[in-house]
Order: sequence, then C-alpha cells, then structure tokens
Amino acid sequence: MADRLDVWERRLEVAGHVVPYFALVLPTVMYALLTADGAGDRAINLAVAAATALWMLWWYTLHPRWRSRDGLMTVFFLGVLVCYGVLGLRDPVFGFFSFAGYVFAIELLPGWRKVAGVVANAVLAATALHGGLPPAEPAAIAVFALIVVFIVTIAITFTFLGHITAEQSRRRKEMVAELAAMMEENAGLHAQLLIQAREAGVLDERQRLAGEIHDTLAQGLTGIITQLQAEDRPSHRVGTALRLARENLAEARRSVHALRPPALEGANLPDALVEVVTGWTDQTGVPVAVSTTGAARPLHPEVEVALLRTAQEALSNVAKHASADRVGLTLSYMEDVVTLDVRDDGAGFDPERPTGGYGLLGMRQRVARLAGSLAVESEPGGGTAVSASVPAIPAEVAR
Repeated sequence: MADRLDVWERRLEVAGHVVPYFALVLPTVMYALLTADGAGDRAINLAVAAATALWMLWWYTLHPRWRSRDGLMTVFFLGVLVCYGVLGLRDPVFGFFSFAGYVFAIELLPGWRKVAGVVANAVLAATALHGGLPPAEPAAIAVFALIVVFIVTIAITFTFLGHITAEQSRRRKEMVAELAAMMEENAGLHAQLLIQAREAGVLDERQRLAGEIHDTLAQGLTGIITQLQAEDRPSHRVGTALRLARENLAEARRSVHALRPPALEGANLPDALVEVVTGWTDQTGVPVAVSTTGAARPLHPEVEVALLRTAQEALSNVAKHASADRVGLTLSYMEDVVTLDVRDDGAGFDPERPTGGYGLLGMRQRVARLAGSLAVESEPGGGTAVSASVPAIPAEVAR
C-alpha cells in the first residue's frame, strides 16, 4: 500500500512540473491559431509568453535546489503573477495559465504567502475570465466581485485540502520510516538474544565440564601421584606410572584452562591481553605495542575468551611464520561491537593461499560462533593484519 502511494506521489510530482508549461503552451497555441489581433499585438503577446516560459525554465526547472529557498521562490512567483497579469489582461484565452499560478503557490510558497499567492492568482484569474476590470457600474462591479469570491473560495478550499493531504503524507512517511527502524532494531535484538542464549548455554556446559574434570579426573590423578610418591621402594614401573600420572594431570589441567583461560581469572580483558603479550614477548623477544581504545567494560565471558584466544593464535602465527621485528595489538571498544587488531611487519603471505591451515580457520570459526567476523590483510613482504570483530555482549547477560 505504501509503495503504491509513493508511486502516485511521484506521478503527481511529475505532473506538477509539467502542468505549468502545458497551461502556458495550450493558450499560446490557441491564441496564435484562433485570434485575429494585429501583428503588433500578436508579437507582444507571444513575446510575453516566451518570456514567461524562460522565466519558469530558469527559476524552476534548471535550478531545482532553489525551490527550498523561500525568498527566491517568492520573487519567482511574483514574476509569474506579473507575466500572467499581462497575458490575462491582453487576452482572456491566457486565463488557462492560472493553473500554473496555483501549482507554484501551493508547492513553493510557505505559510501565509501560500494563501496570499493563491488569492492573488485567483483575482487575476477572475479578471481574465471577466475580460478585464469591470466598468465603474454597480452591477458590473457586483458581478465581478461574485466571480472573484467564487474563484477565491474554490482556490482556498483546494489549497487547504492539498495542505491536509501533504501533511498526512508527511506523517505517513515518518511513521513508515519509524516502523522500518523499529523492525530493523527488533531484528538485531532478536539475533543478539539468540546469540546470548546460545552462548550462555555453551558457557554453562563448559563450566560444568571444567568442574567435572577438576573434581574427578584431576583429583583422581592427584591422589595417584600422592600414593606413588609415598612408595618406600620405587621401582621402574612405579616411576613410569608416576610420570604418566603427572603427564595426564598436566593434560587435565590444560583442558580446564582451555575451558576457563587463566589469564581471565580475576582480570579484565585488556589486562589479560597484556599478560599474554608479556609472556609471548619473553619467549620470542619481539616487542608488542598494546593499546586499548574506547570505554573498556566487562563483556560476556564467551566474547572475552574468543578475543583472547584469537590474540593468542594470531601471536602464535607471528612467531611461527612472520619473522617480524614489531607487532601491534589494539583492542577497540565501540557501542555495539568490540574489535581486536593484530599487526606485524613480518614476511606476510598471500591470503588466497594461507599456510598453517587451521590457525586462520580456527580463528574464523571461533568468532563466527559469536556472529562476528575475521578479516585478514597481507601480502608477501608486506606484513599481516588480523582483525576480529564480535558483538559487544555485556557481562550481565551471563548472570
């Protein structure tokens, strides 16, 4: 329905631009073909008609931006009235041009000027219809006054109705725009709720698994190690069993840490990233410039874990493949999203033919689970930039 109304409004707008020229061309052709004025009068009337067409072409058609400037449009309308007055008083056939005056007054003039323009145009139309000003006789003046009142009443009535229609159209467009914005916002909130619900379930399951591993496997292995260490006469088999138990305990602890990153225990994400970067620099000797932009705030644990793991994987790729001298890491908090950028000045690679396979794939999958995105920019010899962007889901959702 709204689309059909918009189509009709566009058609009416086009018609409004055509009507003034049609209202001038039609009486001009009729005058040229049907009247028997002398050559001098014909030349004057046709010249005034041509000047009127040029006036409309210059002010209205060739400079559409001027239509929003009230002062210029008032000058333009006064010029149209002068041309119409000259044509209408010289020959009644040019009374058809009154339609152009109504179109211009209603479309271009603001406030009280619109009403004044319609009234002035109606008076000129009545004068042209009457064949000029009436003689100084009461009856003629009365007839002329009735014609003026009749035309002015009709013109003002249609102007008022047009104003109401335009106002309703404006309100309808505002309501449609507001409804579209609300629908878009609702769709975004719905998607975010789905993500939050899913990730809350994943987080609960990971925490449950971490607790199970800690309470069963890790505790059991710890007990085995304690018993083996208490053996008075350790044998080769006991030593082997002790070594295997320690290895499995370490593996269990790594599994727990994988589910709950130790860097995030009791620390916010920026501090956790600094801790990760510090350890990485100690191992590789490559300096990393860390910066945080925007207002740092607690985020959903899944969001923080995803960004922390992405940073670790990106730094691991730098250490394995880049041979970089400098690395930059930037965490950016924005209103709806949070981004992590890791840049290096290393060897780079062709993103269409990545090496190391699972590293980039794993990062993409990790951020994709949060409805995020991962972008990689690199070229051989030009370094690499990895940018992860995920929704800034607040920490309150996890509670």
